[in-house]
Amino acid sequence: MKKKYIILTHTGTILSRIIKKYTKDEFSHVSISLDINLKEMYSFGRLNPYNALWGGFIHEYIDKGTFKRFYKTKTKIYSLEITEEQNEKVKNNIERIKRNKKDYKFNMLGLLAVGFHKKIRKEHSFYCAEFIKYVLEKSEIKVELPEIVKPEDFKNISGLQEIYSGLLRKYRVPKINVTKLLRDICLPKKEGII
Repeated sequence: MKKKYIILTHTGTILSRIIKKYTKDEFSHVSISLDINLKEMYSFGRLNPYNALWGGFIHEYIDKGTFKRFYKTKTKIYSLEITEEQNEKVKNNIERIKRNKKDYKFNMLGLLAVGFHKKIRKEHSFYCAEFIKYVLEKSEIKVELPEIVKPEDFKNISGLQEIYSGLLRKYRVPKINVTKLLRDICLPKKEGII
């Protein structure tokens, strides 16, 4: 089994505040990471931290770009366990879009339509939640997300485990308690002992 990571964020930008106002949700953006360190974190969003209208496929970083500029970004980070085969498909689907990113556009109309409970879908065009949903579904991961998808909808994916909540810039890879792990693996469980 492998893990992928779903990252919900709210930067506090004008656009994110508008999204939050009409969705009434805590978070206004979603990303997917291939690793727990969030070094391979992807989404559709602003290509330039200073221009909300110029968007597309983005490789996101905690300490660069939009998240560096908006250092008070709030987040919830979740892990999702998937099979080896699904893991390869996720990587391949993201890599295909990454290689052809100039062919993809930000679906601003689709994003605005969400506020009116409408779907506007254009070929080779995504807003953040559409992109993550597309990658998961194309990778044959059962997610049961609504047709008109918002970042908050990802909280309802079965099997999701919250691993962090707080400021994105303060996120650190969770430490493993090696002693407890070894004890759990090596010591047999005794009935009746708590």
